[in-house]
Amino acid sequence: LIIASLTISAILVFFIVPLTIVFFIYLTNILLVIHQRNNEIKADPLSDVWDSVRKTIASFWDIYARIWHGYELHGVQNLPEGPGILVYYHGAIPIDYLYFLSRLFLWKKRMCLSVADHFVFRLPGLKLLLEVTGVIPGTREECLTALKNGYLVSISPGGVREALFSDESYQLMWGNRKGFAQVALEAKVPIIPMYTQNVREGYRMFKERRFFRQLYESTRLPFTPPYGGLPVKFRTYIGKPIPYDPNITAEELVEKVCKGKFIFSFQTKTAVQALISKHQTIPGNIWKALLERFDKRRK
Repeated sequence: LIIASLTISAILVFFIVPLTIVFFIYLTNILLVIHQRNNEIKADPLSDVWDSVRKTIASFWDIYARIWHGYELHGVQNLPEGPGILVYYHGAIPIDYLYFLSRLFLWKKRMCLSVADHFVFRLPGLKLLLEVTGVIPGTREECLTALKNGYLVSISPGGVREALFSDESYQLMWGNRKGFAQVALEAKVPIIPMYTQNVREGYRMFKERRFFRQLYESTRLPFTPPYGGLPVKFRTYIGKPIPYDPNITAEELVEKVCKGKFIFSFQTKTAVQALISKHQTIPGNIWKALLERFDKRRK
């Protein structure tokens, strides 16, 4: 009985943090709806009218990030003053990306519009939250409009597939996706790589099973639940921008981003490997990621 109780408790602990995050997200949407109705707000969700609410939301998540993951953000100076496309690795839960959005808004009072998978827009009860926080479909037209209006636009080319089926090896799962590069070339904007250290140690997926992979490929719905929520150290690194070059093709631009996937846009595998070795244990190690919370030397 004791062993069974301990086993059940351990299982609940591994799932309770991801479920708590979902609860907070839905609670945020409810509070937004109440605020909108009480103040009879009819303004565009991306307008400055909502900035006070955005600041409140960002402050909550930034406090959570500091307490639970000792969150750090490095390389904000690499973001262009104008529009650009942020490309990042997708963890099992993109909570690190939420931390990034919150701190960027608090530090710079700047929004980054986020390209999300189609299934996100089918989730019930999140419409206003998605609009106020700038979550958009990944169509070419939507992205070009956002860039034309001066926004940063972020995308994870691996998307849900990368979230579900990548692992502690931090393998990119982009397939043949190069739409973001084509949009960058058409909009004449830079691409900025971004990566969060230990994101797979914080939250993980169960080891890939053929059934779940086939189920995802046929439905495009994430049926595999994440687990974890351990308070490992999170550090987000924003790399130096890859500037617009009219003479480069979309395929070459994708390759440049791939080479710079773990922070700066280095051009050789040796440099990238050195960067990975410096910032990320491969394969990821949960214990080391936990101990980094107490390492004051790494900044």
